[in-house]
Amino acid sequence: MDLYNIIISPKALSQLNSYIDYIQYTLLNAQAAHSVWQDALETRDRLAIVAGTLKYCTHPQLKQHGYRAIHFKQHRYTMLYRVDGTNVYVDGIYHQLQDYENTFADEISLN
Repeated sequence: MDLYNIIISPKALSQLNSYIDYIQYTLLNAQAAHSVWQDALETRDRLAIVAGTLKYCTHPQLKQHGYRAIHFKQHRYTMLYRVDGTNVYVDGIYHQLQDYENTFADEISLN
């Protein structure tokens, strides 16, 4: 079985770190912060296997640019990514309660 090479953008990593920092330093829950981090790592590892099989985003411009989403297994976060050959580029990580497809499209100027 061939695995995809996962490349997490600096922006996506910064988003994840912001969520974890909020949980750890604002909510004062180090255990929950660690759990989200572990879930992110497990999601990355799962993405390396299934990246090409998941459905495209519903936002028309994101779909046109090949973006897909994978949800964390145990927490309400989502990675937005695109596949280019054997490389997978994770370009955003959002909480699922956010309007993450529209937010991401606005942030990368697709609207």
